[in-house]
Amino acid sequence: MALLVVFALLAGAGTALTPCVLPVLPALLSAGATGGRRRPLGIVIGLSVTFTVTIVGLASVVDGVGLGGGAARTVSILVLLGFGVALLWPPLGDLLEAPLSRLARFGPRSAGTGFWSGIVVGAALGFVYAPCAGPILGAVISVAVTRGTSVELVAVAVSYALGSAAVLLLLAYGGRRAADRLRRAGRGPALQRALGVVLVLTAIVMLTDLDVRFQTALARDVPDVFTNPTHALERSGAAERRLVDLRGEARFAERSGESGPRSGLPVLGRPPGFRSAGRWFNSRPLDLRSLRGRVVLVDFWTYTCINCIRTFPELRAWDARYRRAGLTIVGVHTPEFSFEHDPGNVRRAIAANGLRYPVVQDNDYRIWHAFGNQYWPAEYLIDARGDVRYAHFGEGEYDRTEAAIRSLLRESGGRRLGGAASVHAELPSAGVRTPETYLGAAHPGAILPTPPRPGLNRYPGVSRLPYNSFALRGTWRVSGESATAVRGAAIQAAPVARRTFLVMSSSGGRPMPVRVLLDGRPLRVGDAGADVRRGRVTVRGQRLYRLVELDRVEGHRLTVEPAPGVSAYAFTFG
Repeated sequence: MALLVVFALLAGAGTALTPCVLPVLPALLSAGATGGRRRPLGIVIGLSVTFTVTIVGLASVVDGVGLGGGAARTVSILVLLGFGVALLWPPLGDLLEAPLSRLARFGPRSAGTGFWSGIVVGAALGFVYAPCAGPILGAVISVAVTRGTSVELVAVAVSYALGSAAVLLLLAYGGRRAADRLRRAGRGPALQRALGVVLVLTAIVMLTDLDVRFQTALARDVPDVFTNPTHALERSGAAERRLVDLRGEARFAERSGESGPRSGLPVLGRPPGFRSAGRWFNSRPLDLRSLRGRVVLVDFWTYTCINCIRTFPELRAWDARYRRAGLTIVGVHTPEFSFEHDPGNVRRAIAANGLRYPVVQDNDYRIWHAFGNQYWPAEYLIDARGDVRYAHFGEGEYDRTEAAIRSLLRESGGRRLGGAASVHAELPSAGVRTPETYLGAAHPGAILPTPPRPGLNRYPGVSRLPYNSFALRGTWRVSGESATAVRGAAIQAAPVARRTFLVMSSSGGRPMPVRVLLDGRPLRVGDAGADVRRGRVTVRGQRLYRLVELDRVEGHRLTVEPAPGVSAYAFTFG
């Protein structure tokens, strides 16, 4: 944990030197060069506090009180505009400073003028700086979403903020020293007016999204070593291992242990069962005590997960082949997106995928957390005595899982198992380089130039999109988990994959069209996924849609143009 805190500190310092800080820098230097000697300190403290609170509580902020990046950005623009005008018209500055200076009675007497107004400016800038969070803070957000905030998560976020604060404070005081020299040279009034103009222009640039376009151009045309110098650090093996420590180890991860009576499979521990479970499908409520004497396969899944969908042929075959021999499969549907909490959606997904074994709805993550699970899909095999004997995370290795099932069935007295099940399942393609990418604000991804901002925002798009990256174009309303098309909306994607999938829904469940282009042309029949007809997808239900099906893994530019009211959640590839 200590090493991860150090990594976060260094990553935060590096972030303050990237192009992501450019929208903040003019305001930081201009506001810090005026007022009392402690104003730069107040600006950096205010920025760091807002940044930390926004990052650590992002999921609850976005979904709870509705504090979105769009609204926060607007507030930031107004604050910068107000202070810029105050520098141009000193009487207004005196009016603004007077009530804020009264707050000094609650702080140190030596704070000097300008400290509390600096806090206000810094707090506004913190919302603008928040999208600069890198992979380490992305992991902090993802853990906070599913497990809640902890002391460790706060420590990492605070460390990241302190790293940025140290660099930003040096920049602010460096700018102030330069400004003091100009004042001593008799250019104080002209300097104040110039700084006021800089603040006003910064607000205008942000209002017109020119800062976003500039960052997009830098991300496209400037080498990564200059635009993202901390990338190698944050993606290093050491950092990734510490992030695994932060997330916690899976409770039943495969390890050596006491061997079972005959199969040789280790005893991994006692399972927690299904107490306090939610709604059941295809069965009355079950518990492990009533299933004693049978081999139980617990399968964690969620219905928009392509990796889960690809396991269904195997699960159906095992249920058909081994149910009479003593196997019970229990599907645990733990949702990733809010619409997956809807029992009607889950029931339709069960029917559409032909699942006949018991399924329990785990909307509150109670079973998920009790098992210490971290993956979709995940399988846990429980023997006839009630011990966990085998665990597998992700898709694949079906022969090995089936061998474990057969071994435990024989151990419990099963004899006539027949041959192994024969299934022709869809397999993930080798060589896919583009990872799963979310379009909501709660999961920062490879979206240029910065992750989507919560609220209603207009995005410029990217003229030349690098492979394995994405961009929004047009006007979108972004929440923690999705982006909803509003006007002139499009998603630009440059995956290196064979198959492309996108989770989508439509407003009110009404049928809505989505146009799909590949390399700037309508999608051909031979390249179209199962849900595409004549280059269009009709979005009806809240589910995963199959967009592209190529002959091999290739890099392409994909454009998705949804009608207003269509929400996009996440891309996956295979």
